[in-house]
Amino acid sequence: MSDSSPPVFDPNPPHRNFYGRRHGKTLRQSQKGYLSEDLGELRPRGITLEDNPDRHPIDPETFFGDDRPLWLEVGFGGGEHMVHMAATYPDIGIIGCEPYINGVAMLLGKIRAAGVENVSVHPGDARDLMDVLPDASIARAFLMYPDPWPKLRHHRRRFVTPEHLQPLARVMAPGGIFRVASDIPDYIRQTREEVPPAGFEMIADTDQAWDDWTRTRYEQKALREGRAPHYVTFRRL
Repeated sequence: MSDSSPPVFDPNPPHRNFYGRRHGKTLRQSQKGYLSEDLGELRPRGITLEDNPDRHPIDPETFFGDDRPLWLEVGFGGGEHMVHMAATYPDIGIIGCEPYINGVAMLLGKIRAAGVENVSVHPGDARDLMDVLPDASIARAFLMYPDPWPKLRHHRRRFVTPEHLQPLARVMAPGGIFRVASDIPDYIRQTREEVPPAGFEMIADTDQAWDDWTRTRYEQKALREGRAPHYVTFRRL
């Protein structure tokens, strides 16, 4: 039987490598405007070493000014799913993490278009956010079409490894839901193997999307290229 107890808060996390892209094609002028005009207001405080050098846990109410349930999306890509969930569930607050600045710019444009106000954007590594979130502060988490890192020697870079899953388990509330979507069979295999030992139980494993799902640009690409999406749901023990 796996140990479902989350690790304790670590105020001094170890140095970690980052392997993904931070920049892509040159941003359009409108996207540069989103970053300069909108990101500062949506960016949570207390995440970086510059504004939280002692790595104190941050108060969850600082995100939206109240005690609403908090959801977390890890690697929101172009932001389609995050904005859809924010619009569908206006009484919750969604925190999105994405180090790829082009994706951040795309999300900010979608936030403007949709007019949603219950979003917070961390333009960086989700591990930095989880370092300072209090225990059991996240009610629901999403991992939608993560970077597959297809080469065997790179599998340790995937999010569904203990380095990421143990901090996620710590910040998730008991009974909290963790959703994973991918079109890569081996990623789903590793998800099934690695997530339960971190303190979760699998409650759904299917090729049928969730009722409140919206198709993302990555899923559309997968379908065009003949890859079948898969959806797995876990509950925090």
